[in-house]
This record gives sequence, C-alpha cells and structure tokens, in this order.
Amino acid sequence: MKHGDPRTYAIIGAAMAVHTQLGCGYLEAVYQESLAIEMESREIPFACEVELPVWYRGQRLDATYRVDFVCFDSVIVEVKALSALTGGSESQVINYMKASKSTVGLLLNFGARSLQYERYALTHSG
Repeated sequence: MKHGDPRTYAIIGAAMAVHTQLGCGYLEAVYQESLAIEMESREIPFACEVELPVWYRGQRLDATYRVDFVCFDSVIVEVKALSALTGGSESQVINYMKASKSTVGLLLNFGARSLQYERYALTHSG
C-alpha cells in the first residue's frame, strides 16, 4: 500500500493499534470509543459523530447523515465491526464524502481477524 497521505496513514496506524489491543468480536461502539482514545493519544485531530447536512436542488433536507469521525477537518472515517465489508458500507462512506464535500474517506472494519481498511478519494464537481 502506498502511504501518499500522512493523514490516512496516521488514522490507519491508530486503528491497527486498537485492533491489536482488542481483536475482533466487540460491538462497533467499543471500537469507536477506543479509536477516539487512540487518536487523542497520537494527537490526531478529530470530531466524533459529526452531523452532515444533505441537500437536494439547493434545499437542505431534514434528513442528515452522521459520520463516526471527521479527522484533520477533512477526512471522513467510518467504523464497522462486520465479519466482512459490504458494498453498502462503501456506498455509505462515499455518500458521506459527497455530503461533506470531503475528498478523502476511510472505511475501517474491526470485525475481521485482521483490520480491514479501504481508502476512498473523490473529486467534486460544481
């Protein structure tokens, strides 16, 4: 894997530390809270449970997304605890990125024997 982005490299490193410590089998909320502690100890700036507005034809919808973390003010991070990642998880991250106008997203899955992670990059038009 190329580590072209030091931000995602730092986040993945924190996630690996959490997975090494806890292993698989915990609830998603356990990994979210543990990752927050790990990122804080590594001085990775983050916000938890960030609400993202959704727009349609210039109007803000009542429906919103809630992303697990926004790190470095721009990296979307979604935490899962699944036996395997699904296309639905990927779509969720991409939708979060579109809603937030973020260009970088990470999907972290703690539910498998080894940490699984996917990095996404989007360019936004308009």
